[in-house]
Amino acid sequence: MNQIIQDIESPYIKQDLPELNVGDTVKVFVKIIEGGKERTQGYEGVIIKRRGSGVGKTITVRRVFQGIGIERVFPVNSPRIEKIKVQRRGHVRRAKLYYLRERTGKATRIKEKTGVKRETEVAAKAAPAAEKKEENS
Repeated sequence: MNQIIQDIESPYIKQDLPELNVGDTVKVFVKIIEGGKERTQGYEGVIIKRRGSGVGKTITVRRVFQGIGIERVFPVNSPRIEKIKVQRRGHVRRAKLYYLRERTGKATRIKEKTGVKRETEVAAKAAPAAEKKEENS
């Protein structure tokens, strides 16, 4: 990418995002403004597509609600996205999971990645280690 464009986009790119892969089950917390009030709404589903890079990076999240499949496209770096939490890491062999649209029920299951530490587990183990370093200093 052009260096000038990178310099302009860099302040708008979020640094605190987890690694998002196709097949992961995520919960996206979106800020919604209703009237004069602002609230956060969670949207949980499977990432079926990743697209773009930089500020224009998006993910498409699919969920089934009352028997109807709903897909939403989220701009990852949007200020409306409060946070994205990975619930489950999926093991898939494709870049796009469009085939899930034709499937229902148990056929839509995705295997879970084994041997991958979740962020909460990593953070929990890192916290005591940081405390020990402070005590030794």
